[in-house]
Amino acid sequence: MKIAILSCFYPYRGGIAQFNANIFQELGKTHEVRAFNFSRQYPSLLFPGKTQLVEEGDTAAKIESTPLLDTANPLTYLSTAAKIREWQPDLLLMRYWMSYFAPSLGYVGRHMNKNTRVISILDNVIPHEQRFFDKPFTKYFLGASDAYVVLSDAVGKDLLSFKPRAKFISTPHPLYNHFGERITRDEAMKSLGLDPSRKTLLFFGLIREYKGLDILLEAFSLLDDSYTLVIAGEPYGSFARYQAIIDASPNRERISLHTRYISDNEVPLFFSACDVCVLPYRSATQSGISAISLHFSVPMITTDVGGLREAIEEPGTGIVVDEPAPLPVAKAIEEFFQGERRKYFTDNIEKEKVKLSWGNFSDKLIDLYNTIK
Repeated sequence: MKIAILSCFYPYRGGIAQFNANIFQELGKTHEVRAFNFSRQYPSLLFPGKTQLVEEGDTAAKIESTPLLDTANPLTYLSTAAKIREWQPDLLLMRYWMSYFAPSLGYVGRHMNKNTRVISILDNVIPHEQRFFDKPFTKYFLGASDAYVVLSDAVGKDLLSFKPRAKFISTPHPLYNHFGERITRDEAMKSLGLDPSRKTLLFFGLIREYKGLDILLEAFSLLDDSYTLVIAGEPYGSFARYQAIIDASPNRERISLHTRYISDNEVPLFFSACDVCVLPYRSATQSGISAISLHFSVPMITTDVGGLREAIEEPGTGIVVDEPAPLPVAKAIEEFFQGERRKYFTDNIEKEKVKLSWGNFSDKLIDLYNTIK
């Protein structure tokens, strides 16, 4: 079967591009797969981070792709659709995670050959940070697909609110296993300049308002001096409000800041050093950070938003807090270190890893295609 994937690939960085590379490689084992890339993903004015492209130290798979789609240039919508039609794929796969991409991807999906089926992998249907155009744009995009893959039941519910008869499957985010293996905790601690005698908490990933770093900082202020908090990730926007909380914290001396883009080859350091990864999100559907955490066999503490309860509490890979607030997060952190809780979670993670392979994900996707071809 011929499969076209239209999304971001190398040299773009980040979890979406990494996911796409993994699925490209997995599907390529048994199908003829071709990657169609963005020629421009975001205009620089709309991108809040340092760069959209990979940097030295990243281990991104160098997938060969055809850069076609400039999301800010409607003329490329036509030429991209024409180029993909020319290749005559049986299946077009697209990724959707925010409504900005709806006009470009929606147009391409609506202008395929009649024999080409379109499946979209939905990270989000309703964005975390909402804007007035989200609903009409999303409705337009969803009309371009024959079927969908959602990465949590929460996203499936959102999909049905737009398209009640949508054909879809819900399957968890596979493991991000391209970062390499764990190193020893002592080695990681030494490299990061941390005290190995302390219980170590990790907040990892892009720092955005909905991810609740302020909640975790306030919770950390309620803990005793046996804990260290490591913050590793690039702020999208000002870090000033978080710095103010840190400066006022009685535990500020035990907060280790790495507020920058974390290159791929550094990722094992942070996950090998920590005891638990904390995701104090105000909103979420699913989390790519959890896929990294599971790969490194690190349990999680998260809030009960979106699909995080089903992803973490149900398989027993961490603790889910009922509300995104400092006190319950602090109590969950203390609970995590009591008795044999950590061993229970890590044992369950090893079982969960078997289920969350890229092979299993790809098989389910092809099964879905076979119901609509």
